[in-house]
Amino acid sequence: MMSLKMNGKEGSFGIKISSNEGKLPETRNKFKVWMYKIWEFAKEDINRVTFSLKVGLAVLLVSLLILFQAPYQVFSTSIIWSILTVAIMFEYTVGATFHKGFNRVLGSLFAGVLAIAIAELALMSGPVAEPIIIGISIFIIGSVTSFMKLWPTFVPYEYGFRVILFTYCLIIVSGYRSGNPIRTSIERLYSIAIGAIIAIAVNTLIFPIWAGEQLHKELVKSFNSVADSLEECVNKYLSNDGSDHSEFTNTLMDEFPDEPQYKKCRSTLNSSAKLESLALSAKWEPPHGRFRHLFYPWSEYVKVGAVLRYCAYEVMALHGVLHSEIQAPYNLRSIFETEISEATNKAADLIRCLGKDICDMKQTIKSTLVRSVRSSSERLQRAIETHAYLLASSYQLSDHNSSIPLPINGFSKSNQLAEFKRENEEEGEMNSQRILSVSWESTAALSLATFTSLLIEFVARLDHLVEAVHHLSQMAKFQHENLNIFLLPIEEFNFNSMAIELKIY
Repeated sequence: MMSLKMNGKEGSFGIKISSNEGKLPETRNKFKVWMYKIWEFAKEDINRVTFSLKVGLAVLLVSLLILFQAPYQVFSTSIIWSILTVAIMFEYTVGATFHKGFNRVLGSLFAGVLAIAIAELALMSGPVAEPIIIGISIFIIGSVTSFMKLWPTFVPYEYGFRVILFTYCLIIVSGYRSGNPIRTSIERLYSIAIGAIIAIAVNTLIFPIWAGEQLHKELVKSFNSVADSLEECVNKYLSNDGSDHSEFTNTLMDEFPDEPQYKKCRSTLNSSAKLESLALSAKWEPPHGRFRHLFYPWSEYVKVGAVLRYCAYEVMALHGVLHSEIQAPYNLRSIFETEISEATNKAADLIRCLGKDICDMKQTIKSTLVRSVRSSSERLQRAIETHAYLLASSYQLSDHNSSIPLPINGFSKSNQLAEFKRENEEEGEMNSQRILSVSWESTAALSLATFTSLLIEFVARLDHLVEAVHHLSQMAKFQHENLNIFLLPIEEFNFNSMAIELKIY
């Protein structure tokens, strides 16, 4: 793969050839490439294979009721509804299966009872009015359920309203043709019950995939991604000697192959929907594993994830400065290298400590580390204030005598005016170039101020992250590693007063 690269110098371009190491094997055999993709996809998460095999087993168990003659004589063709229930209801996690099963069973029960009542009413109305009443009822049920599933409060039960709609329509139409709607409804209901029981039993008892465990691991992974991406971004910013600027093509494509942690941090920004979905599913799961007490606060995981995303926004902003076209000189960055590195490493250590506390489900004393992070941020701020004059460039234009010389030595006044005008134009062009150069240097120096201010803002947001994790540990009853948990209040250190003041001399 080739990409156009601009080295920050006018007219200087290069060709970058990216390596294919670690990618698909070089072969023209499409079958081998396809099998390699399947193998990598399965190896990435073994639960994908487990889930697929469990679905196959559940469908097989339900199908045996049709394949064997004895159960088929009891259930007849209604058992097909059991297969349909397993195929629709079986979800990746146990919690999602319970959630969908609840919607399925409750929707089917409501639709069945309603279909029996409307069918009896239609039968009593006579053969002429019967199809009219059934048709009107189908229209009303379809309209009401479609409207109610859009109501914000009922969004988690959207599938249940859909079940009510198609179950009601199938039962009342098939019952109308068979002439026995009550029997049809009962057969559909117990067939659905059989499918739901088999789906829940297989998903819960055979290598269960818990949504709560998935949520727990996903949040811990996000903490590590933010910490790793922060260190990666700052280290690259400080190690850049200024000769190699951002790659314009890759910046537009949002691809940075030499920054593996960048994509992980970017995925953290898009994890909101995934965390909310896992939290909703986890609420339906019974106590299991490490999450054994009732009413586990899964919603607190979502809140911690939201605070962590605000920190990730700052990392992405730092990443934007890293790949901007205008960069501060390397010798200027090196002046603040110690303070920037210290603040970054302390902040990353605190994030990893918080992630480890959630992973181990323990409460540890973090007051020393929090104070260390704040102190490093203070030192960075003082360094910026001390060397503020380096972050601004000044220029002065020399004054010129605008007086027009008198004609001497026989030169005419018009010739001297022309000569003066030419010299003045040359002087003005030189001043314009000087102004442009100084302006560029000043903007480049200010990019360092932007980078450090974003880093200070990142440290300030860590207070809210510490508070959110502490609240989660209390709600979830994490084990106390020490007797007393002491956290510094946010009010003790006011980061709002740490605004960067640039003095232009």
